Amino acid sequence: MLKVYVIHENDAWTAPLTDALTELQVPHETWHLDRGFFDLAAVPPEGLFYNRVSPSSHTRGHRFAPEYTAATLAWLEAHERRVVNGSGPFRLELSKAAQYAALARSGIAVPRTLPAVGRAEIAAAARRLDAPFITKHNRAGKGLGVHLFRSVAALEDYLDGGGFEDSVDGVTLIQRYIEAPAPFITRVEFIGQRLFYAVKVNTSEGFELCPADACQVGDSLCPTNDNGHSIADRAGGPKFQIIPHFESPLIERYERFMRAHGIEIAGFEFIADAEGDVFTYDVNMNTNYNADAEAVAGRHGMKALAQFLASEFAKCCDGVAQSAAA
Repeated sequence: MLKVYVIHENDAWTAPLTDALTELQVPHETWHLDRGFFDLAAVPPEGLFYNRVSPSSHTRGHRFAPEYTAATLAWLEAHERRVVNGSGPFRLELSKAAQYAALARSGIAVPRTLPAVGRAEIAAAARRLDAPFITKHNRAGKGLGVHLFRSVAALEDYLDGGGFEDSVDGVTLIQRYIEAPAPFITRVEFIGQRLFYAVKVNTSEGFELCPADACQVGDSLCPTNDNGHSIADRAGGPKFQIIPHFESPLIERYERFMRAHGIEIAGFEFIADAEGDVFTYDVNMNTNYNADAEAVAGRHGMKALAQFLASEFAKCCDGVAQSAAA
């Protein structure tokens, strides 16, 4: 039976999508790639495959899910299966340094960033930047490893103080801190390489900006307080707000970037400084949507994503089904 196969490593994040596919009566199956095996000599099943494995999988005990996913995608693509967000996009998903290099080559401004390996080298890289600056993990998600420093001395105290946590791939990014006139960033969501909506995100209480509902109700790496309440409650307003009728020259640039790299589903995050200069600092190809913000705006990302997958499934699999019937 032809199906949509959802490749993932997080049941909580995947459930809203499979619910939407069920509602559309699209046959589907999930492949949880935390562990397993497959035969490279075997022929993969026919169907459409959607990759939504996260670079933050190691925070859920799924350390080698990205590596196993990369092997699986190579197998699928060797057999010319239709893969949404396949090997090329996934390589960018796993390295922010690679993202920045690709964005800059496409003419999209990014903050000045120095990748470094080793504690002494991290401090040396920071001396190349004017303070303030931030550190972040190269393979990340959910704001992993993001810390703001006002001086190199403060960074050195952090590196020597026992609190330093290395990126899972060993690469730490030291990046110019873009100080916005108001504590907000913008995340722009694309489905099928087309703008779906943009979200205004309040950053006043931290950098961990995961929009998934599962994060808001208890993941310690997402923005909750000790009682499990969203920090939006403490800030006196919603953390995520969908922007009606969003317009920006960035939309066309992001669409071109997605086409150039074979990315079909993505969320881009950007920030503007006090002079109005705009910098893109993240591309998320495993995107999640916030139900509270969507309820207010009447937009539903997972339903739109399911509709896109259903449409692509029909395109790629109708011919296969007809051949099998003949």
